[in-house]
Amino acid sequence: MLPKGGLGKMMKQAQELQTKMAQAQDEISTIEVEANSGGGLVTVKANGKKEITDIKLSPDVLSEDIDLVEDLVLAAVNQALEKAGDAAQDRMNDVTGGMLNKLNIPGM
Repeated sequence: MLPKGGLGKMMKQAQELQTKMAQAQDEISTIEVEANSGGGLVTVKANGKKEITDIKLSPDVLSEDIDLVEDLVLAAVNQALEKAGDAAQDRMNDVTGGMLNKLNIPGM
């Protein structure tokens, strides 16, 4: 049984957490990470929503074999997306005290 006023207190805490999570979601969209491959021949930027925001190719990479260029782009994109996901997860963990990790909710 809940103590007197317990349900009201729980509801208030849930609303506060919901507000903090909404703020964190807004902040996640402003996170920007950068990854590179080939010693900087390919640089990729992504945001916290796991969207690629920029790809830069060094002029030197254009003289390389197309298969190598494709592999470098793919490696940099995957690294950027992983960094973006980690940064977003870290931010949400800050807000929830790591509670989302324990719940193991896909996409969070």
